[in-house]
Amino acid sequence: MSGRPEIIEFAQWDRRYVELQACGLSEPSYGGPLRRHVTDGDHRLPKLRMDNSAAALRLWNFLLSEETRLRESVAEGKKLVGTMKDLGTVPVMVYALDNLVAFYPDGAWWLPCLLENGEGLLEIADSLGVDDSFCPVRAMLGAFVGRNRFPIPGLLTCSVGATCDDFSSIAQRIESLGFPIFWWEIPHRRPPDASEAGVTLPGGFQATYGQVELVALELDRFRRALERYSGRTLDDARLAEGIRRSNRVRGLLAELRGVCFSADPCPMPALEMMIAEMLAMHFCSDYTETVLVLEELLGEVRRRVDGRLGVLPVGAAKVFWVNPVADLRAMNFLEEAGGRICGTDYMFGHAMDLIPTDVRPLEALARMAMADPMVGSPVDRASHICREMRRYGAEGVIVSRIPGASHCAREAAILGRAIRREIDCPVLEIEVPSLIDAMAPTMRTRLEALVETIRERRERQRGVRRIERERETP
Repeated sequence: MSGRPEIIEFAQWDRRYVELQACGLSEPSYGGPLRRHVTDGDHRLPKLRMDNSAAALRLWNFLLSEETRLRESVAEGKKLVGTMKDLGTVPVMVYALDNLVAFYPDGAWWLPCLLENGEGLLEIADSLGVDDSFCPVRAMLGAFVGRNRFPIPGLLTCSVGATCDDFSSIAQRIESLGFPIFWWEIPHRRPPDASEAGVTLPGGFQATYGQVELVALELDRFRRALERYSGRTLDDARLAEGIRRSNRVRGLLAELRGVCFSADPCPMPALEMMIAEMLAMHFCSDYTETVLVLEELLGEVRRRVDGRLGVLPVGAAKVFWVNPVADLRAMNFLEEAGGRICGTDYMFGHAMDLIPTDVRPLEALARMAMADPMVGSPVDRASHICREMRRYGAEGVIVSRIPGASHCAREAAILGRAIRREIDCPVLEIEVPSLIDAMAPTMRTRLEALVETIRERRERQRGVRRIERERETP
């Protein structure tokens, strides 16, 4: 059914969908042609280039039908929990109870891109004093006020402390408008002093045991709030089952990433891989379907690797990408320039690391929360990036800055310096706004220059190795 793998223009998906149907395409309830999402308002889709597989079709339909799925959950009598900023912790707890559904209002930060500013979310934020000096996540404020993007959850929670200042300010503005928030705290991660007990976190970061205990107490407060809201008991057995289910998704993603980032030619485009990673945060409001979507993607990738098939030429420049992009087209631009993704840090790596199962559940969740790459030193984050670069053989790094985001003001420069000290490689810093059309030529040029630099360095290294071999030959 899949045929030859390709990255195709959106317009080609009309014919591709007919071809898949003729080959016996079996679709879930949210399936259908991609073009219907444009009719629903996702006007950016026609400017994206996408993978041509049935697995990618299912992935895109799953992502773009979440708002409908949330409304269906409400109609079925389930209660919604809006989980802001922690990017992967609270949903594990929420999905341990079968009458609750978690989602991230944060996801509204992509709406200005997908809608091409068609619903005025940023204008609403402007009118409330949250202008473009803030991160694009301010679109979330417009979504709450407009009440037309997602159902307003009956319980809204947000992590605070070692988090983005912009996000905290916007969340406080949301609360001031009559949307109560359950706040819980994450402290700034630091390694233990000589006199302190330490903990090795998922992903390899270090924290003090006292910090982990503090977060466990905070999560216990939230556990009690969930019990009151759901009318169910959330005991350790249910939490442990929630962790097991989450680890199932994380295991699938680990295998998918490992295969995709290691294979040459590249078997799956950067855009689809980024969306697949996003599913780890809250299962796109449907755990069961997330597992099925990832299993189908993994099956397609394995088929391509076994057949030595790819969507990009052999030998594409291997790039590690840091931070998510506000405009999805940026991922297309990299591949059009001759690059490919070989490793990522989209700010939620802790949502893909396996959660410990050898400690009490709340402590395990606290360790995972403290493993968030954004709650510690950017130098620690850079070291983790370097470990992942060595694992997948990445030859260069792109650090995409998010316009207005407080954590991006100096972080990109710090990350770049730290990475260069540890690994001699080119590092490109770029800013990606919600719509990159005006700066597309400049961005393409800079990405092409990065790819050319990687290729030149690769050739020089080959030359050095050739000379060394000749010297060793008697």
